[in-house]
Amino acid sequence: MVDDAQSDSKYDRKSELQAFDDTKAGVKGLVDAGITKLPRIFLHPPESLKDIRTAAGAQFEFPVIDLERFDRDPSVRRKVVGEIREAAETWGFFQVVNHGIPIRSLEDMLDGVGGFMELDTEIKKQYYTRDFMKPFRFNSNFDLFSAPAANWRDSFYCVVAPTPPHPQQLPHLCREIIIEYSKQVMGFGRCMFELLSEGLGLSTNHLLEMECADSLSVICHYYPPCPEPELTLGTTRHSDNDFATVLLQDSLGGLQVRHQNQWVDVPPLPGALIVNIGDLLQLVTNDKYKSVEHRVLASKGGPRLSVASFFGRNSGPSSIVHAPIKELLSEKNPPKYRATTAEEYSDYFCNKGLDGTSALLHFQLQG
Repeated sequence: MVDDAQSDSKYDRKSELQAFDDTKAGVKGLVDAGITKLPRIFLHPPESLKDIRTAAGAQFEFPVIDLERFDRDPSVRRKVVGEIREAAETWGFFQVVNHGIPIRSLEDMLDGVGGFMELDTEIKKQYYTRDFMKPFRFNSNFDLFSAPAANWRDSFYCVVAPTPPHPQQLPHLCREIIIEYSKQVMGFGRCMFELLSEGLGLSTNHLLEMECADSLSVICHYYPPCPEPELTLGTTRHSDNDFATVLLQDSLGGLQVRHQNQWVDVPPLPGALIVNIGDLLQLVTNDKYKSVEHRVLASKGGPRLSVASFFGRNSGPSSIVHAPIKELLSEKNPPKYRATTAEEYSDYFCNKGLDGTSALLHFQLQG
């Protein structure tokens, strides 16, 4: 015990974080170096790990919604709206099939992410930055210096709407597919917000008129094989700081959703996209739709690839203020949150980091 105490007293976490960041090689750089034990910065507290191998699954049927013909057959549309409403209210997550984005585009996007992440480190270093003003950012853990423990993943990030980057600002290897995929996700997202609006009993365009689909950020994650996956996480439990997220994941799995106080595996479904409700949509719907915690496990297999497209996350100055929608409020259902902007919410979320608590708590009205 004395040795442990002495070791703790000598441990300089900040220096270790800085040394890792200075390599600009990310987690993949550690794997390439052949490490067999995790650096201390990646070790998560036992309470965060005690249930990572005991996820439920068999007793729950994760929602899968078929969009085929929803835009051509009114009866199909009503059915889809009902399914989306139920999933948004109870799970906060659902998978969609027959969504209209070609399978080839999904495959090309994942290939582009993997291709970039597996470039020589010296090439990737030119994109490594923590400057939020850069149109394209490659780094490991956006909250590296604020989170209680680092996650076992590398990421790149770019804002694609309302102001898309100049093609020359994107890596040549994945430039075209990022531009093409993001256009297709924008179209799909607008359809989702129309259906979510109808599920609230509002006009089809209500959420669109609130600018829910006007901004889009794409974050691509790379989860390398982990030598000690039982000691860390790919992504800490969190909910998303946006209106809604469209997630493309590969076939490896590892995503888990919190449902009925249990962690439930999200089964990979070829050709499907995952949609989840974000914090801002829970705020404006006054808890009608739920922004649910989720996480990603580390694994000895891999690498795992995913592409998260965030609608409504702050991507520049906007005058629009978000508050619970008046049409959803009543004497029995008063507002539960104060008004905020996407910029304020995003700043709070990013400064807080993925610490296992919801940013929504900060915006709740006391009553």
